[in-house]
Amino acid sequence: MLDSVKIARRQSEIRQALAGLVGKENPTEDETRSMETMDQEYRGNETRYRAALIAEDTERREAGADLETRSDRDWQALLGRFELRQVALAIDEGKALSGATAEVVAELRNAGGYQGIPVPFAALETRAGETVAADVPNPKTIRPVIDRIFPNSVAERLGIQRINITSGELAFPVATAGAVFGWQTTELGNVGAASEYETAERSLNPDHTGGAQMIISRKALKQAGEGLESAIRRDLNAAIAAELDRVVINGTGAAGQPLGIIPGAATYGITSTPVGATATWATFRAQIVAFMEANAITSASQVNLGFDPAIWAELDDALITGTAVSEWDRLTKHVGTPAISNIIPDETAIMTATVQGIAPGYLGIYGGVDLIRDPYTKAASGQLVLTALVTADFTVPRGLQTRILTGIGEP
Repeated sequence: MLDSVKIARRQSEIRQALAGLVGKENPTEDETRSMETMDQEYRGNETRYRAALIAEDTERREAGADLETRSDRDWQALLGRFELRQVALAIDEGKALSGATAEVVAELRNAGGYQGIPVPFAALETRAGETVAADVPNPKTIRPVIDRIFPNSVAERLGIQRINITSGELAFPVATAGAVFGWQTTELGNVGAASEYETAERSLNPDHTGGAQMIISRKALKQAGEGLESAIRRDLNAAIAAELDRVVINGTGAAGQPLGIIPGAATYGITSTPVGATATWATFRAQIVAFMEANAITSASQVNLGFDPAIWAELDDALITGTAVSEWDRLTKHVGTPAISNIIPDETAIMTATVQGIAPGYLGIYGGVDLIRDPYTKAASGQLVLTALVTADFTVPRGLQTRILTGIGEP
């Protein structure tokens, strides 16, 4: 039993005994001495009780930190041994899952909401040292699968934070009004009227579900062998990541899609500025100054910037008169290398900043990937149809942290 609990129980016994004694009008000498002794013991126990709480709190923190760290390490170790090949065989042949794969699937199923076999997002990542199975010599040698081309994450480069949500709605309270500083106008005057602290909520909801579908022929299953696992993982990962990237920037908020930064500028309170001129460092510098004047940043390097490839070409081609320095050189000197992608619309740039640890946007992913097989549509040809379902939502907590420039390069 903890020392603090023992002391608390003894204190309770002393209080109960004292309550019976103090009620007497004429206590005996023994009862008086007993009250003095118990009073002295009670005061000493108070000091001991506080010391016990401090010591036990330190022990709890150390034990809790160890448990949390150990839990994270164990989970990462399990994910490292997760085999997507087992999932494919379970779907195709009904083979039972085993080892770390079975443990991870069971853990995800406990969270609920899966119709097929749940697959953690970490299992779709490209793993170091992956190789394709030994060459198949007859009738020809099969080399590793050449992956499709997908863009790197623009959302990540813009500072968008991805968070995993088990279930339910996640709300971000954002302060919209608060304290106001004022000076006394007279010696006894008030420093100003009190201002109410107000907040508005930005929420992530599990209202948007999409999926990546893949048909695997019987020939592919027999021809590529175990090498098909890494190829499927990379392809699903890239397809899902590319679409999540797209909806963060261009999600319409309709037809099942989350509302992205550009279509949702008015909803999120994001400033959109038409430029109508050639791209220059001065164009972006003006917006950086606006960030600074809004107390959002203190240095140009705190800004994340992204635009389409045509703007990069325009900046790189524009040389400052009499020098070999381009507008691109001036931009990267202050801001760093921007994210360049055709996901961002033509003649458009997005500027974001992380302020006080708050990301400019949050992409909420609900659980893992729900991998479902269609056993009927392609059954006649022995093909395996996989559907990877993903539930996600996006929101911008504060529009002040993002700015959009349009019409860059227009005459």
